[in-house]
Amino acid sequence: MQIDGKTRLYGIMGKPVSHSLSPAMHNTAFQHLGLNNIYVAFEVEDVARALDGFRALGVCGVSVTIPHKQAVIPHLDAIDPVAEKIGAVNTLAINDRQIQGSNTDWVGAMQALETITELSGQTVLVIGAGGSARAVGFGLREKGAKILLANRTLSRGQDLARDLGCECIPLTELGDVRADAMINTTSVGMIPNDADTPVPAALLENVAAVMDIVYSPVVTRLLREAKQAGCRAIDGRYMLLYQGVAQFELWTGQKAPVDVMRTALFSRLSQ
Repeated sequence: MQIDGKTRLYGIMGKPVSHSLSPAMHNTAFQHLGLNNIYVAFEVEDVARALDGFRALGVCGVSVTIPHKQAVIPHLDAIDPVAEKIGAVNTLAINDRQIQGSNTDWVGAMQALETITELSGQTVLVIGAGGSARAVGFGLREKGAKILLANRTLSRGQDLARDLGCECIPLTELGDVRADAMINTTSVGMIPNDADTPVPAALLENVAAVMDIVYSPVVTRLLREAKQAGCRAIDGRYMLLYQGVAQFELWTGQKAPVDVMRTALFSRLSQ
């Protein structure tokens, strides 16, 4: 990678951010296409000053991660309609010092889910009611799916269900619920608690396709039990990949080298 006076700067802002896999994924893609771009990590505490700095320095695009996905919104010049509904932004595109916020988390989740199931007109059981569930829920609405929400804390689930216009049931009362697909948007099953699972294995007999947004471990207990029940399954690496693909294409206007980005991401995750 050659850095010179014409190199275009991209990055990711968050706190902490040193663990991010996005630099490896985006820099590999830039290099593969011969683009004079570089992607770096910005550890940010003061969101307003950071965005002013991006404007002043001519930064071209920034990924936004925890804990700043909501905090950036008041400081934007424009926001994508779906990101506004979700109430979270994970992507900044900067042109002529104007910052537009968008959300590719839902795009990544839907693209991953669509590799194992149709969505339009299908019933999708969403486990969780946090930020990821919100992005997934609004994505499912965009795709014309029927949403059923289940959450451990019913009041929090009901708040999101009202926004999504769907039903919410307690996680402990799933019983004989049937769905065309299920997506776990919680951290249940993530290392070091990888012996845990968000739903009983028996429930998986009533679901055709299962996605887990957790990617550490790659094969969670939920996915292992889903495959044993005969479900089509996809792991959390693909949501991470496809949200990055959507960012790359938004920033560059070019088709992303998906295979190259997948190899870079998956190899880092296996280390």
